[in-house]
Amino acid sequence: MTATILIPQHSKTLSLEDWLENPPKRTEWVNGELIAKNSATLEHGKIQSRLSYYWTNYKDLSSQRGSVYISPPCRTQEQGRSPDVAYLTPELVAEYGDAKVLPRSFPLTAEIVSPTDFAEDVIAKAEEYLRSGAEEVWLVFPENCWVIVVTSANKQIFTSGETVSTQKVLLGFKIAIDELCC
Repeated sequence: MTATILIPQHSKTLSLEDWLENPPKRTEWVNGELIAKNSATLEHGKIQSRLSYYWTNYKDLSSQRGSVYISPPCRTQEQGRSPDVAYLTPELVAEYGDAKVLPRSFPLTAEIVSPTDFAEDVIAKAEEYLRSGAEEVWLVFPENCWVIVVTSANKQIFTSGETVSTQKVLLGFKIAIDELCC
């Protein structure tokens, strides 16, 4: 569940255009409101760091290039978002690498689900990313050791004891669920 960030009254009227020009850290612009990203737990931070490390290491070793980001701002068709971990292809780095906010979803996006998040909201966010240019979204559920990989054509659930792999972006990457979040 997301909570409205406590900000001075004059700032509550921040428009999407204002957010896109200078997005406050750890916020998203959702349905006309500035929303604070849930406070991360130690487990959330550990998984975010691991996934960023593994995606970066893999893209470097496999010569796929591109860039991996932690909590980067992007614009979906509807909102201003900051996914927990995101990968940008080399082609999109060349096109948008200097932008303050990516004007579309990242091709590969990961959201680490907090204990206070509602499943419906997380699934809706994955669909929003897909409508805005993402090709693959990972939803990581630390408490259950689940990763749900969502593409426009497929949804797969990976659990403890299994290996999750990319489906459309950063091809060839795979990691044991237990190594990522258990």
